[in-house]
Amino acid sequence: MPRGGAARSEGGLAEDGQWWDWQRPSVLLVEDDAGDAVLVEELLADSMIDPRLTWVQSLAEARRELAGGAVGCVLLDLHLPDGQGLQALAEILGQAGSAAVVVLTGLAEEQTGLAAVAAGAQDYLVKGRVEPELLGRAVRYAMQRKQAEVAAAALQASRLQAQENARLERGLLPSPLLRRPGGIDVVAAYRPGRAQTLLGGDFYDVVQGVDGTVHALIGDVSGHGPDEAALGVALRIAWRTLTLSGHTGAEAAGMLEQVLVAERPSVGIFATLTTLELPEDRRWMRVLRAGHPGLLLHTPAGVELVEVAGGPALGILPGLARWEQQEVELPAGAGVTVFTDGLFEGHTGRGPERLGEEGLLALAREHAALPAQQFVDALIDRTQQLARHHGGLADDVAVVHLR
Repeated sequence: MPRGGAARSEGGLAEDGQWWDWQRPSVLLVEDDAGDAVLVEELLADSMIDPRLTWVQSLAEARRELAGGAVGCVLLDLHLPDGQGLQALAEILGQAGSAAVVVLTGLAEEQTGLAAVAAGAQDYLVKGRVEPELLGRAVRYAMQRKQAEVAAAALQASRLQAQENARLERGLLPSPLLRRPGGIDVVAAYRPGRAQTLLGGDFYDVVQGVDGTVHALIGDVSGHGPDEAALGVALRIAWRTLTLSGHTGAEAAGMLEQVLVAERPSVGIFATLTTLELPEDRRWMRVLRAGHPGLLLHTPAGVELVEVAGGPALGILPGLARWEQQEVELPAGAGVTVFTDGLFEGHTGRGPERLGEEGLLALAREHAALPAQQFVDALIDRTQQLARHHGGLADDVAVVHLR
């Protein structure tokens, strides 16, 4: 009878990484009694499943075999030199991974077998009552049940991840809070980068104060994934709270940096952002820029790229950075578009060339006559098309258009 890992040399892992060979499943027998081991081997030989059988006599040896990850089913005796009963089962289950576990009990231990199934084993067999056909069927069914359990667990994890994504999305993609509907049109869009399964760290918000001033925010946390997305949500909510409490401009930027430093998962994380304040007369706006790209200003004369003086990104120089708001005139009927750098950093050729802000400006001018929603959609669609054959847009894209 094979011992240790010798049996694995006869086969290999399936394409999905699991040991899944119905014709010759890999079976690990954990049994310290040589007579019982020989009996199990003979039963398996007559069972029509022709397994690759490996026999070990202790939990320690079983753990080493299972660490190799090439076991389809474990036949486990509950009376071993280094483990007894359900404690031995718990050790095997903790190491088994995707391997099924079938417990072998004595004639007077059927209740123990039932308890073992309740504790996580896929099945149990009573020694002395096992025939070849029953043993072979038990091994196959146990493997099927284990695979079904693994698939169900993966489905549940996927559902939980989807729920978490939805929570992050609600936090990152808020509804504008406008006290006087009709005074300003807001169009916002967010599209995750191609390589991400979660929303990244781009965030935005729009709120209106009691005096009629409209405040807008767009920002980008460096990095991708749930930690960065959660940090983006924290910054957005902090900004909304500060704005509604009357804290704006450089004061708010400093407070947001404190939040970022306290919440960021590592020292290297930073965030860029731009904030806008549009007083009720809409003749001008105040812009604060912290390491963020410029903005597109739509006027009757066309579209221009505006880059006001700014300060460093939040978190680069904690406690030392300074930011100032700059005033920008707004002609009658003017519109403003702010965006994150994912909109213009996609590759547009086989070399290092990217669309860039000038290329984005050209696209904006090309579609300037479109209504707001179509204009934002066209910007994103065209940048995606230009990058499609060169890796696509690898970063998140957030766009907010105010008119």
